[in-house]
Amino acid sequence: MACQRLLLAISVVALAAGGARARGFRFEEATIDSIHRGFKNGSLTSTALVRFYLGQIARLNPQLHAVIEVNPDAVRDAERADAERASGHRRASGGLHGVPVLIKDLIATRDRLNTTAGSFAMLGSVVRRDAGVVARLRRTGAVVLGKSNLPEWGNFRNAAGLDGWSARGGQAMNPYVMSVDPCQASTGSAIAAAANMAAVTLGTETVASILCPASVNAVVGIKPTVGLTSRSGVIPFTLRQDTVGPLCRTVADAVHVLDAIVGYDALDAAATSAASKYIPNGGYRQFLKINGLCGKRIGIPNGFSSFENGTVKHRVYKKHINTMRQHGAIVIENLDIANLSVSQNITRSGFLAAAPAEFKFYLNNYLSNLSYSPVRSLAEIIAFNNDHPVEEKLKQYGQQLLLLSESTTGIGARERAAIHQMEELSANGVEKLIKEHRLDAIFTPDSSVATVLAYNGLPGIEVPAGYDEKGVPFGICFGGLRGYEPRLIEMAYAFEQATMVRRPPTIKT
Repeated sequence: MACQRLLLAISVVALAAGGARARGFRFEEATIDSIHRGFKNGSLTSTALVRFYLGQIARLNPQLHAVIEVNPDAVRDAERADAERASGHRRASGGLHGVPVLIKDLIATRDRLNTTAGSFAMLGSVVRRDAGVVARLRRTGAVVLGKSNLPEWGNFRNAAGLDGWSARGGQAMNPYVMSVDPCQASTGSAIAAAANMAAVTLGTETVASILCPASVNAVVGIKPTVGLTSRSGVIPFTLRQDTVGPLCRTVADAVHVLDAIVGYDALDAAATSAASKYIPNGGYRQFLKINGLCGKRIGIPNGFSSFENGTVKHRVYKKHINTMRQHGAIVIENLDIANLSVSQNITRSGFLAAAPAEFKFYLNNYLSNLSYSPVRSLAEIIAFNNDHPVEEKLKQYGQQLLLLSESTTGIGARERAAIHQMEELSANGVEKLIKEHRLDAIFTPDSSVATVLAYNGLPGIEVPAGYDEKGVPFGICFGGLRGYEPRLIEMAYAFEQATMVRRPPTIKT
């Protein structure tokens, strides 16, 4: 009954706010729903939307370095979407039709864009087909706007310095506070979404690469259950943990994108077949519920709050916990995850024992299957870097971890033991905690839980939570068991609507 009264009160406020909105189309902070309303009422075209984002990229990218490359055919593709809409084409009624999507430069596109992982070594390589998730986007009529920046080869190339640097893209910058590290490998996608340089974006995660940049750039990031989205055509790190997910300005937009990209792919058959059982009939948008916190059992595990008492983060985090209770959630605090300190240490957990060998194996397989590439192996990438030390900033960043990976001799007994240890840490740690306490989710600050969620492919959703004393964004994460996306979406959406803390960055040009 309390949840029903709360839902009624929220609905009245939402209707009042909706009635006060201006009817004209506003490009800044546009959502997928507002874009489709604009298409329907004639106040917007795909072509105008693409030109707006290309203008934003031209204006902001010299400072932010969020975009590596724009699609030379983006305007043409937008015009085609407009023509389909005008002709009443069956796919033009919704979804992502005509919506510009920026894609991380690990995700292959069979067009005039490059797929390089931020490296000059792969510039000019030719893929055989679109990545599985891109093929799904194209079937909806989405417009590929371009490729986003990322740290070259993730942490394996960028062993030192800031996480946002790549040889092709330069140093990506946080749009809220330029001096702050924008964080991890999907940083360009997160920055572009935050700064209104794209309608929606795609990223990938192995460990924290969606959740962390979402947190520090005030956007929503969904890290799906591993296998829910195809990894075919995605430059790999380790397929045990790699997953593709959206980075967007709102939970609803991220869920729109998730609906478009999930599903079985014969080129990633084992993982996508196993995870397909989690996809609900009717998709994920049905779980965008304003009362999604009502009755949910949410655990607050110890060991993730590194901020001091009295800080903005501390006060805001406590406030958000109270807000969840006020919206009907059953919040259980002071829970302990077994062996948490081991799980959070990538050396003790076994990750660094297994990942270098996995990276070499999967990367070499990816390179060998390209139609054309200047490099065909990790060894050739290392040689390219040695031959181009200025472009690759070898002196500043080195390639120690690439060399470590190249020195491995396969996925043998040592690596399998490390993988087994990670699976056991997850099963006997966070997964056991969720099951024993019958939790719908755990709730943690920032992306601090990312490593714990990574080892057994568990999902998480990052939502903007506030800004610290210097104006740097921070988020919160709802994490759960494999296939828990529906309940995580309910909670994340209800939390977002109850707090509404995101604001666009102010960037001087």
